[in-house]
Amino acid sequence: MQQGNIGVTTENIFPVIKKFLYSDHEIFLREMVSNAVDATQKLKTLIRQGDFKGDAGDLTIHVSLDEKAGTLTISDRGIGMTADEIDKYINQIAFSGVTDFMEKYKDKADAIIGHFGLGFYSSFMVSKKVEIVTRSYKEGSKAVKWSCDGTPSFTIDDADKADRGTDIILYIADDCKEFLEKQRISDLLNKYCKFMPVPIAFGKKTEWKDGKQVDTDEDNIINSVEPLWTKTPSTLKDDDYKKFYHTLFPMNDDPLFWIHLNVDYPFHLTGILYFPKVKSNLDLQRNKIQLYSNQVFVTDHVEGIVPDFLTLLHGVIDSPDIPLNVSRSYLQSDSNVKKISTYIEKKVADRLQGIFKSDRKEFEKKWDDIKLFINYGMLSEPETFYDRAKDFALMKDTEGKYYSFEEYRKLIEGNQTDKDKVVVYLYATNKEDQYTYIEAAKSKGYSVLMLDGQLDVPVISLLEQKFSQSRFVRVDSDIIDRLIVKDDAPKSTLTDDERDILSQVFRSQMPAMEKKEFGVEVSNLGENAQPVVLTENEYMRRMKDISKYQQGMSFYGQMPDTYTVVLNADHKLVKKVLDEESKATEGELKPVSSELKGQQARLAALHQSQSKKKAEEITKEEKDDLQNTEKAVNDLRQKKNDIIASHAKDNKVVHELIDLALLQNGMLKGKALDAFLKRSVDMIG
Repeated sequence: MQQGNIGVTTENIFPVIKKFLYSDHEIFLREMVSNAVDATQKLKTLIRQGDFKGDAGDLTIHVSLDEKAGTLTISDRGIGMTADEIDKYINQIAFSGVTDFMEKYKDKADAIIGHFGLGFYSSFMVSKKVEIVTRSYKEGSKAVKWSCDGTPSFTIDDADKADRGTDIILYIADDCKEFLEKQRISDLLNKYCKFMPVPIAFGKKTEWKDGKQVDTDEDNIINSVEPLWTKTPSTLKDDDYKKFYHTLFPMNDDPLFWIHLNVDYPFHLTGILYFPKVKSNLDLQRNKIQLYSNQVFVTDHVEGIVPDFLTLLHGVIDSPDIPLNVSRSYLQSDSNVKKISTYIEKKVADRLQGIFKSDRKEFEKKWDDIKLFINYGMLSEPETFYDRAKDFALMKDTEGKYYSFEEYRKLIEGNQTDKDKVVVYLYATNKEDQYTYIEAAKSKGYSVLMLDGQLDVPVISLLEQKFSQSRFVRVDSDIIDRLIVKDDAPKSTLTDDERDILSQVFRSQMPAMEKKEFGVEVSNLGENAQPVVLTENEYMRRMKDISKYQQGMSFYGQMPDTYTVVLNADHKLVKKVLDEESKATEGELKPVSSELKGQQARLAALHQSQSKKKAEEITKEEKDDLQNTEKAVNDLRQKKNDIIASHAKDNKVVHELIDLALLQNGMLKGKALDAFLKRSVDMIG
């Protein structure tokens, strides 16, 4: 019997392991099974090299529970260890068994993962005692038993073990009894080990007999040793990819399509990435890519390995070249990671480009489902991914036709270029709500894009930067003739007084609405255009939209929506309102308007006079005179507005036109809608 202390520099490594070295206790099982796989893979390598002449036999790894004894055992029939090897690889934590082995078989050891050493010591996170019963494959080797109770002291004894290989027996600690539950172990094996390259058995398969599930004699193999990503793409069919997808994500719909990754240089990487059918919430779609290292599950947090926008994809990536810390749980910064990220981005772009070129119709069918990925990619990687995506990204018009960026530019630049040589892209976000505005644009021969996706509007600002001499405007952000200005605006047919009256008539009757502000202006839109059009400021609305996605812009989201009520001075109903209001208020307004003009002239003269003087040269009397004149002008304006408003409040046509404009924009509801309906019936009658 040998006794001794484990070769560590710290007084007791186990508290360090338990608290700091490993981030998640449950990964101990991954480490234990990985070590068993390592030992088995090493035996296979020895057989291939001719260094082991014996019979390999059944190499299945067995995981077993003994709830009464309180133990969890992991058994393999790999290379095993001698007493000297235990001393070197277990007692001397600084060494790793794989180091010597890899040096000897460095040209053929591609199937080896992990190592004994610190990985093994993760067992003490959940165990009060750990035993290793092992026998080396080497001829004449004797079985030995190593035991340690979580202190630096250990014992090594002779043991009875007829066969080569290793049994790791974990005596589960009192505060970790969950790891003696069959379902818990089954879940962990399924999470971490279901694609390991050596068969792993946990318990027996069951069958229904005499009204209950009973064990059979057949081992319950929990893993697939040759997962789909390890196979050659040319040997696989679409159904194989779909079946594997549902193995990973049983509750999901069929994926749209997939990309099989397989690269040997300058790093090793295999995997399959699926484009899922996208829901609207970005965050719920993340963490669906599983990272493996030689078929051992590492994490589903792949930020840094996969470009951010592609974390919305689903699937598997497997690379032994991704550097991991001692627990294999967290990535360290490394130039390989950036290379891998760049490769994946390029591979995804190449696949999309390939589908676009080879089957345009199929690509268009899938566009509404995949455009979220494309838009997110262009926004988050405006230099690299945009340059790749610009050739296959699509635009859809309100007729449901699809165009590439270049195709659409050629379509509209002849008719939708304004007088300043800027190509204007008109767009709608809701075909039903903005129907009238879309039709007004179509009547001019214009095309309107349909941008109703979650990231469509934020992408607009990027495209305005990338496209030369271009701007995007929503079709309801102004009257159509001002969206694409071809010539100088027509001169008004009204006098300034008439414009003031007409503006005040409608301004005074606009309803007060929470977080909404209305301005009024008068334009000549033609006799056949709508009498009143409600438009929303393009810049402010876009800033409010972007504020939903971009930090630091939330103040835009708090600002009121700003609308402009555009009155068509050419329409007969607007002319009728102006005529009636002018006649009704003429007597009252005449003296007020006359006095207002006099006071405005006096105010202008005072401003001119005082502007020639320095501030200290202006007397108190002059300042008071200016202030009193300003007040008089404001009072007279208010009096004039009150006179106009008092007559406008009973004008049914004014209220009808305002309500029609609000109704068209979905802003007439409740009591106001009820009043509109009753008034409409009265007017028809």
